[in-house]
Amino acid sequence: MRLFVALPLPERVTAALERIQEGVLSAYWVPPESMHLTLRYIGEADGGTFEDLIEALADVVVEPFPLEIAGVGHFERRQIPTTLWAGVMPSAGLTLLQGRVERACQRVGLPPERRKFAPHVTLARLGEPDLEGVRSFLQRNNLERVGAMPVEGFNLYSSHLGKGPPIYRAEVEYLFEAPVA
Repeated sequence: MRLFVALPLPERVTAALERIQEGVLSAYWVPPESMHLTLRYIGEADGGTFEDLIEALADVVVEPFPLEIAGVGHFERRQIPTTLWAGVMPSAGLTLLQGRVERACQRVGLPPERRKFAPHVTLARLGEPDLEGVRSFLQRNNLERVGAMPVEGFNLYSSHLGKGPPIYRAEVEYLFEAPVA
């Protein structure tokens, strides 16, 4: 089972992000129901690890905090844009939460994440380079501000691959009081 830990996004946030998803010919736009902010990618896990992870993540608690989605950017490989994303304003609460999720993952035997945490919401994966479209998208939406959203918990998701975009399913919802299966 492929797993990851992420913040779900309220419908008003995904609707605002969906409105800016246009103008790049090679973009495979992420559907609103699949938008999230990844705290930790886990990858393939067996049933035992899955069960251990459910328990370890139940211990992750922080005070609820606001989070603001603002701006856009891209990731690239060999100077070719590969992903378009919406940014996240710096947040002490998010940094604390992500660190606690990472420690919970390591407690169940997962290797430490080697990549630096770069909070974002993926908006599109890019096929053939459309450099002018990407440049225009970034300029047009650079100052986009979705507004603050309350963070009161997080989810453990499974990812199911097939034809078309991946399907994400919330396996366990963790509120900062107690998990809800």
